Parts: sequence; C-alpha cells; structure tokens
Amino acid sequence: MLRVTKLTDYATVILVALAEAPGRVHSSAELAERARLEPPTVAKVLKPLAHAGLVESFRGASGGYRLARPAHDIPLIAIVEAIEGPLGMTECSGEHSSCEHEAHCGVQTHWRRINDVIAEALGGITLAEMLPPSAARKAIPMTLASAPAGA
Repeated sequence: MLRVTKLTDYATVILVALAEAPGRVHSSAELAERARLEPPTVAKVLKPLAHAGLVESFRGASGGYRLARPAHDIPLIAIVEAIEGPLGMTECSGEHSSCEHEAHCGVQTHWRRINDVIAEALGGITLAEMLPPSAARKAIPMTLASAPAGA
C-alpha cells in the first residue's frame, strides 16, 4: 500500500494549525492540544520541520513555533520530504539509486516517471490549500418550512 507515514500526516495537521494563525507563535503544548496529539509526538515532528526551514522556533518563556513562510509557499512535497526524506517510490526511482539490479533491470525509467508524477502532484498542492474552509464558506443549515394549509 502506498501511503505517507503517520508522522507526515501529523506534520501536515500541525502545519495547518500554524497556518490558521500565521505569524503567531504557538507553544508545543498548544499545538499538541489543537492537533490532539501527544506532546512528545509534536516535538518529534517539529524538529525536522524546523530543520527543513518550514517552521521557525523561538526559545524562552514566550517561545514556540510559527510558519517560516506563508502557507501558499509551502508545497506538500516539502512537508513529505522534511519528514520522510527524498521521495522515492522504489530503490531505483530516487535521486541516489543504490539498487544492485539497476544495470540489467528495465523498469527503472518507468518508476522514475511515476516518481516524477507523484512529486509533481505533491508540489502542486500547497499548505494553504489544506486549510479547512473558512467559517464564511461553510454550509449554512437550512430547514424547509411547511407548505401553508390549503396550498
């Protein structure tokens, strides 16, 4: 099955929480509460996100984390690669292939093409697009009135 790891999923949820209040510094505990994750998990996810330049960290009593750049400038591929490393569908489809069968295998070109398509798809969606719809855009519940008597 092809899927991202739980940590990548958690990273997206945490980044969405940060993107909902851009510029504001959020404590790790606050992010854990908002994302409904354990604080050690949030800390584990924030470290590679900071290392990749997706979040900024601030020390001290009022320290915490915020997005390092606008949500519309953070493609999903950057999140995936911050947590999981370079995208590689197979051993031979990544940037640094180390497959011992590469010299006599005929499928490498096809896997690289598939890898490129997935990378392009992830690169074409930004964190901003992952934000939930704003309250103004949410559906308004409606009830239908009964038809007047005699109608």
